[in-house]
Amino acid sequence: MSINKTALITGSSRGIGAAAARRLAADGWDVVIHYNSSEAAALALAKELHARAVRADVSDPAQVEAMFREIGSVGLLVCCAGVSEYGLLTDTDEAAWRRVFAANTDGAYRCCREAIPDMVRRKAGCIVLISSVWGVYGASCEAAYSASKAALIGLTKALAKELGPSGIRVNCVAPGVIETDMLAQFSPEDKYALAEDTPLGRLGTPEDVAGLIAYLASDSASFITGQIVGCDGGFGL
Repeated sequence: MSINKTALITGSSRGIGAAAARRLAADGWDVVIHYNSSEAAALALAKELHARAVRADVSDPAQVEAMFREIGSVGLLVCCAGVSEYGLLTDTDEAAWRRVFAANTDGAYRCCREAIPDMVRRKAGCIVLISSVWGVYGASCEAAYSASKAALIGLTKALAKELGPSGIRVNCVAPGVIETDMLAQFSPEDKYALAEDTPLGRLGTPEDVAGLIAYLASDSASFITGQIVGCDGGFGL
């Protein structure tokens, strides 16, 4: 079979996902921009990259199935879609907990489940899941987010073993503190402190993470699978 150069990046209307879409498009991928609520940003990015844009709530199985029926098979799946929840665990109610897992963990599961069958038929494909430094080390007052991102690490390792015999690589990127909308709740002083805690002395950019995603999707990483790769400026040291 011919190489499938279609790349679906979930949550790619902004932030890390948008940067990844731009980088992958520059690398020759036929990118599909996915969004849920940020329609204007997604359509603008799709126009910029001469790409398709699709809407789906990844927490809804029916919408994920419909999205894959619309776009067809993909050779690269990058799961960036996610939400955050800040507060003490005792203040995190059932609805908030489920909202975080439905988007961050269940959404990745559903997209993988839809993408994998064709990859197996082709004996080729690549999946990159976006976790977080908090999924590796945990974060106070972000228990739901940390737990949902830690689950992606286990999913990565399991799928790498499951799909390796079919020639499919599965890796995980664990970004550190990145300048995206998720930092909107932090004050300038908080951001400065986080940068001070990072050995490289700055916060990361979406483009920093996009470069790593592009590498893991490239032929240069053809013998890399099942890895959790940090992009955190040394924050986790």
